[in-house]
Amino acid sequence: MLRSVILAASRSSRIERLVETAPLTRDVVRRFVAGSTVDDALLVTSELVTNGLAVSLDYLGEDTETPEQAAATRDEYLRLLSALRAGELTPAAEVSVKLSALGQRFDEKLAYEHARAICTAATEAGTTVTLDAEDHTTTDSTLDILTKLRADFPTTGAVLQAYLRRTEADCRELATAGSRVRLCKGAYKEPESVAFQSNLDVDKSFVRCLNILMSGDGYPMMATHDPRLIAIGEDRARWFDRSPDEFEFQLLYGVRPEEQARLAAEGYTVRVYTPFGDQWYAYLMRRLAERPANVAFFARALRSKG
Repeated sequence: MLRSVILAASRSSRIERLVETAPLTRDVVRRFVAGSTVDDALLVTSELVTNGLAVSLDYLGEDTETPEQAAATRDEYLRLLSALRAGELTPAAEVSVKLSALGQRFDEKLAYEHARAICTAATEAGTTVTLDAEDHTTTDSTLDILTKLRADFPTTGAVLQAYLRRTEADCRELATAGSRVRLCKGAYKEPESVAFQSNLDVDKSFVRCLNILMSGDGYPMMATHDPRLIAIGEDRARWFDRSPDEFEFQLLYGVRPEEQARLAAEGYTVRVYTPFGDQWYAYLMRRLAERPANVAFFARALRSKG
């Protein structure tokens, strides 16, 4: 129930204005978002890499409605990749891209062309790109664009969401040699017809999907903060004789940093999903929906308003 309320709030412009103007919101956002500029993102990335962590940077901006906004998002990624290369932060740092931010919802061809430009820049910088998953209506389009990109950029990563009923089949399709697949639970409000609704069913799906990826020839990327699922991931890696360089764990910036450090100390590759940019509101609400325990931390900032 709380998750549904939070996701509803993510679509409320009134609540967004309240959150953005709360006096302590900036301090709260800093916990989950690496600033608003490329320079901010570089600073955080450098700190994470120095601490033995890998990074996936996401420029926040999924509410793209015009070709000009899509081009601006592409250009920000190009600046970011150039800066990562100059700062010698690749290949430890890659980028994550939402195709909706590149115009997917109104022009799929345009989104593909922008994504291709970003993949080209990533290759030149010595790193790669992962295409983020969004709500289920974009899944087919995203996977189609992924297939086209992989023709020339075979290391382009995919993201699959365990709460979608289709994801086991998608895992089988993508568990191939050279394929990078990030498996997460999912963070959008989806109808029962396409998505599991209970936490238990989502967790069971996650494990089934993980088994498929671990037993395949690709490179699994487990994106979860759930201690039980992390433990299962460690066990499945041993079961399928995967060395630490044949898979990775992914956790969100600002969430369970002690666990990130523990896993890295155990010799695992740990990649921190690190967003930056001004359009942080929807992202933050989805993070709270995934982990409602963070709501109390955030609510304390809102109570300080007025």
